[in-house]
Amino acid sequence: MLALLTGPAAWAQERSSTRAPAIARIAGRLQAPQLGLVVNRADPYSVAVGAHYRRARRLSAEQVLVVDLPIGAQLGIEDFERLRGAITERFGDKIQALALAWVTPYAVGCNSLAGALALGHDEALCQNSCRPSRPSALYNSPSGRPWRDHGVRPVMHLAAASVGSARALVDRGVRADGSLGRRGGATVRARLLTTDDSARNVRARLYPEPALLRRPGVQVEVEAAATVERLDGQADASAGAPVLLLQTGQAQVGRLPRQRWVAGALADHLTSYGGQLDAPGDGQSSAMAWIEGGATASHGSASEPCAHVQKFPHPQILLGHYLQGATAIEAYWKSVAWPQQSVFIGEPLAAPYGARASP
Repeated sequence: MLALLTGPAAWAQERSSTRAPAIARIAGRLQAPQLGLVVNRADPYSVAVGAHYRRARRLSAEQVLVVDLPIGAQLGIEDFERLRGAITERFGDKIQALALAWVTPYAVGCNSLAGALALGHDEALCQNSCRPSRPSALYNSPSGRPWRDHGVRPVMHLAAASVGSARALVDRGVRADGSLGRRGGATVRARLLTTDDSARNVRARLYPEPALLRRPGVQVEVEAAATVERLDGQADASAGAPVLLLQTGQAQVGRLPRQRWVAGALADHLTSYGGQLDAPGDGQSSAMAWIEGGATASHGSASEPCAHVQKFPHPQILLGHYLQGATAIEAYWKSVAWPQQSVFIGEPLAAPYGARASP
């Protein structure tokens, strides 16, 4: 069974730990009426995707903020402060999290836009983006009301390569709700890959023993593979149980393997610039490759984080919260101890192990 406690594990105690963390027992999850949607009127993608998302998640007019922002990757500090002020003015205490209906902008200097909106802009970090950054109060938190309990609104971009891909992403997220964990339901796999990339394989020491996250209907597989592409040649790449989670450490994912993803699947690769959604540095793959491949949410870094495992999703905490019914935005945010540089993308409210909302 899941190793569950009633309180969060302290991030500082896990800096070098390879043992199973004490996964907090969650107290509820985010619901659609608690999500704020931000739309950039200057971006046709944002307008179209925002409209689709509002319909799909049945958001009220009060839950939508329309702004005018530059479309480039970097948001200047003045525009950032204007955006943050508009969010504060528009949304009251009911709104617990934010969906940004755009791909760019995703950064404010070396900070991710998500990290800066949630935790405040940290200009000092940009003097050395490899240093430890601000710890997040959401890390492994049991709370289902992050703004009420921690004063933090987690942020996720509705980011995909096209409006059509974004609509498909949203539809996958909605379809995921309450689809797993039922008696006699489908079995799914969590695929945790170890690679021969020593710098990016650091998270492998956090992979659980399969028995540590045992739950009926979930197979946890720790697999050795030099690259994600190698899986494409394996006989079972498209066979067996569909994939709920895939994590690896490598710069490029190339042509993704023929995975059978479940609606609501999470996938990410530990690398330096996966959160640079428009053009990742050093030819690295963007986190959007996973969305285009069929996953429903992902994570990447907006600037060079170095190999701090605290700046990337912790495999056991990510899966542990998701299996309890947390939404994708909650599971991802709660799994990153230092998210100042983190870009979170996907459909925020996807919750395959959550109770399906009433129509």
